Amino acid sequence: MSDTDPEGLIRGRYGVPQNAPLPFQPAAEVPPALAALLDRRVTRRYAPDPVPEALLQTVLAGAQSAPSKSDLQQYAVIVLQDAAKIARIADWIGGMDWIKQAPVFLLFCGDVRRGRRVCALHGRRHANDNVDTFVNATADAALALGFTVMAAEAAGLGTCPISYVRNHVEKIGPMCGLPEGVFPVAGLTLGVPAGPRNWLSPRLPQRVVVHREQYDDSGLEAALPAYDAARPPAKPRYPEILGPKPEGCAWSENAARQLSVPERFGLRTWLKLQGLSLD
Repeated sequence: MSDTDPEGLIRGRYGVPQNAPLPFQPAAEVPPALAALLDRRVTRRYAPDPVPEALLQTVLAGAQSAPSKSDLQQYAVIVLQDAAKIARIADWIGGMDWIKQAPVFLLFCGDVRRGRRVCALHGRRHANDNVDTFVNATADAALALGFTVMAAEAAGLGTCPISYVRNHVEKIGPMCGLPEGVFPVAGLTLGVPAGPRNWLSPRLPQRVVVHREQYDDSGLEAALPAYDAARPPAKPRYPEILGPKPEGCAWSENAARQLSVPERFGLRTWLKLQGLSLD
């Protein structure tokens, strides 16, 4: 398979075996940039090489190329390169020691504070401290993270998003000096990949995720068995609560395990203490 072989790219992305029909007929040719997206993989092994400052700033310029709600740009990126701080985050999270290998850890935050300050500078009251602004700032941060992933891949770097930073906002917030109105959305490890690439994680069938004209999830039950079979069994989530499973869990079982255990109970309280109105 060539790097831009349409059939191979679609089979890889959806975990379709060679002897099975494609879920849809892809375009006859896939441009290199799109092929790189279809073949994107997370990186959990990093070389000790530092990321050159000029390259880092250029990748961050890629992050700032993301679309933003009303051009308000309600996000902030905290760049961590202090190995001790990165190790502290890894230790707080636990079970992800490979985070310590990354020479750069980026913390993507929603930033309502900047808009409040801009309003004050122009003598106006910020009248949108509400849940809609929280959603907009979160979306801005998520889009910036996604564009960082694409920029890093194009530059030959590897990344892996880390949502677990939200499990430890009460520690990460002070360590990163987050003021009122600024809140973590996700972290991102960044560095030069080391060793073989991670496996290509198949995604849910397009017919389950993409809906035409109106939402219709009637095919979910029928689609899950084949999707579960396309992925190797994974380490069971929450074995201390839901019981061990030495043979591993299929994707849908692990998703059900995770979603059935309440997580991040204190996040709303912390956000309120951080000066964010969620009304």
